[in-house]
Amino acid sequence: MPILRSAFIALSRNQPLRRFSESSTAGRRMSSRFVAGMTISEAVAAAEALQAHGIASTLDSLGENVTTPQEAQRSADIYHRLLDAIAMRKLKANVSVKLTQMGMDLDPDHALARRIVSDLVDHAVAANTFVRVDMEGSEYTQATIDLVRELHSRPQNHDHVGIVIQAYLYRSAEDIARLTAEGIRIRLCKGAYKEPADLAFPQKTDVDANYVKLSGQLLDSGLYHGLATHDEAMVEAAKAYAKSHNIAPSQFEFQMLYGIRRDLQRKLIDEGYNVRVYVPFGAEWYPYFMRRLAERPANVLFLAKNFFRN
Repeated sequence: MPILRSAFIALSRNQPLRRFSESSTAGRRMSSRFVAGMTISEAVAAAEALQAHGIASTLDSLGENVTTPQEAQRSADIYHRLLDAIAMRKLKANVSVKLTQMGMDLDPDHALARRIVSDLVDHAVAANTFVRVDMEGSEYTQATIDLVRELHSRPQNHDHVGIVIQAYLYRSAEDIARLTAEGIRIRLCKGAYKEPADLAFPQKTDVDANYVKLSGQLLDSGLYHGLATHDEAMVEAAKAYAKSHNIAPSQFEFQMLYGIRRDLQRKLIDEGYNVRVYVPFGAEWYPYFMRRLAERPANVLFLAKNFFRN
């Protein structure tokens, strides 16, 4: 499995294959299991369908590493339209943004990304929703944390901005301690980027063990966090920890990806837990799609079985 994971991560960076896949009918059909569509209206329709089953959503306009300020602003404009749609449709939804999509790479002090994301959080305050700042590769970890802490420090933003922390990084326990002390809400995931062994646990068993430990740390904080996993062992560990520490199901949520473990999503809702599904959309779906295959190579088999079905 580590070989397959490395192969898919390498493929996620293959630009010729990306251009071909994103422009081909077959590629878009293949991605449709994990990507809600190409447009805002398709993403909103997916969120409404989830909400009808008691499931909340977080909407993500796919894209990363823009190369001009104009591209960054165009990406931000899509999110402003999403926030308007969430408010207008009264969706139980928020948005997830990547800082590289907002221009983080374009200036050394990240002034552009800071301004763009600050404007998005202001809009989220007005729309009474929430901006989750996604975590990317480890070269962005500290800058992402710094920006979220800065935004969260403004009193009006306290309930409207949060962050993602990756369980495979050695530093994550310390980051969680610092962030929760400041009242910052966290989505915990395992991590989907290729990282060196001096920064991240190389073995899945160690990542899993750290995920369980960090889940307990989050649940103990008294804040409302999201535990992002499709691994039933991780889900059961969190449920058991919450029960043994008298933490009600209403005090946290499980988060999953669009198109993955729908059976588990329904089961958790039936058991009284909160569930939120990450709903990605847009034409720039290829890197996201390949990282999903890297995370769980069994998805390749699923796609192969279902590709030729109606």
